[in-house]
Amino acid sequence: LLREVELGSGARSLRDDSSHGPRAERDGECVRLRVGAAQRLLLAGYSSVAHACAEFGKGLGFEVILCDPREEALRGVVLEGIEIRRELPSLFIADGGCHAEAFYIGVMGSRATSEKRFERLRRIGGLGDAELARIHAPIGLNLGSKTPAEIALAVLADILRIRNGIPRERL
Repeated sequence: LLREVELGSGARSLRDDSSHGPRAERDGECVRLRVGAAQRLLLAGYSSVAHACAEFGKGLGFEVILCDPREEALRGVVLEGIEIRRELPSLFIADGGCHAEAFYIGVMGSRATSEKRFERLRRIGGLGDAELARIHAPIGLNLGSKTPAEIALAVLADILRIRNGIPRERL
């Protein structure tokens, strides 16, 4: 929901909000506050980067869910406050695990791997330009990240950038 408050008159309104701009913004004498449930961060597959993303995401207030059906990959993994689902992410989503349209879809891989993936998604998956434009690949901001924590930082920074409505050229 979007709550608007006119500072001069104190008039308030509440309306549906499907945008993903900043949580609070001021436009002249009007203040807008986005209110609602915690946003969900769904991580598809466990890795050292996913581990760091889960921890950063939790710290940023996301409800974090990690999906990976591989028992061997999750053996010994401890992530406090993170829901771990031993199933394919696609099954979790299809079973009602995500009820709203994702504001950020990111895929790891090099630029070359990402270009090949886009070509396959276009050719085999039947996705068009609009659907492909929603996918951030390679995922995250280009910070020259090397370590799992650095990559996770770049990923979460880009997710926050999109959530807060900040265009890449304004960085």
